[in-house]
Amino acid sequence: MLPNRGYAVYANSKVATATPAELTLMLYEGAIKFCNIALEAIRQNQIEKAHNNIIKVEKIILEFQSTLNHNYPVAEDFDAVYSYLMRRLAEANVKKDSEILEEVLGHLRTMRDTWKEVMHLAKTQK
Repeated sequence: MLPNRGYAVYANSKVATATPAELTLMLYEGAIKFCNIALEAIRQNQIEKAHNNIIKVEKIILEFQSTLNHNYPVAEDFDAVYSYLMRRLAEANVKKDSEILEEVLGHLRTMRDTWKEVMHLAKTQK
């Protein structure tokens, strides 16, 4: 088996066996990763690479939005945050603005860290 193929099998297995909470964390991690790649691409004037990675972040945010459970009032708050992030990502992509991406990255990190804390609390309360 080729080394890259082995990693792909491992990654697919990790996703397939993850809990919904772990999948959410993986999505946050992915959004942060792609946002960092886009940020570095902007700094290196790699316009297409920046664009492609901003699009990846947008797709993850859209996934978050589409899976919100609107039976809970907090979903409206999350929807508003995700909509804001989408507007900022679109603006960052048009302008290739690293400051906007830094802002989005800060929000994504905060949300990821909060999610980790929620996961930890849920685990300790079992």
